[in-house]
Amino acid sequence: MLEPDVDRGLVTDAERLTPFGAFLRSTSLDELPTLWNVVRGDMSLVGPRPLLVRYLDRYSPEQRRRHEVRPGITGLAQVSGRNAISWDAKFAKDVDYVDRRSLWLDLQIIRATVAQVVRRRDINAEGEATMSEFLGSSEPSRG
Repeated sequence: MLEPDVDRGLVTDAERLTPFGAFLRSTSLDELPTLWNVVRGDMSLVGPRPLLVRYLDRYSPEQRRRHEVRPGITGLAQVSGRNAISWDAKFAKDVDYVDRRSLWLDLQIIRATVAQVVRRRDINAEGEATMSEFLGSSEPSRG
């Protein structure tokens, strides 16, 4: 008999990630379909990565500022450690991007993204297939 979570279709990233999927993820080729969202105007090339909707009520007011700009395929958090940094560090980078956004910064992030993809670094958090679930900030709110 299957476990209750499996019966409901709830499995971890590690359980659902096939070897081919792991290869696509390690090469970042799994991001190519997202370019369609850029063409449609729903996303930018550079900006904070969109996260799961269920995380919305878990953001601090400061973390919520990441939504002041259009989401992107890559961003400052991705080139600053991607899934190897904490959620708090990711949100800090996202808000830093919101505060400093410019064409020059976007070009620097795109250049760093290419280097990150070639090196295949920081794809997963330690001990995770991707990244642990965001449960809320561990730092006090500044807003």
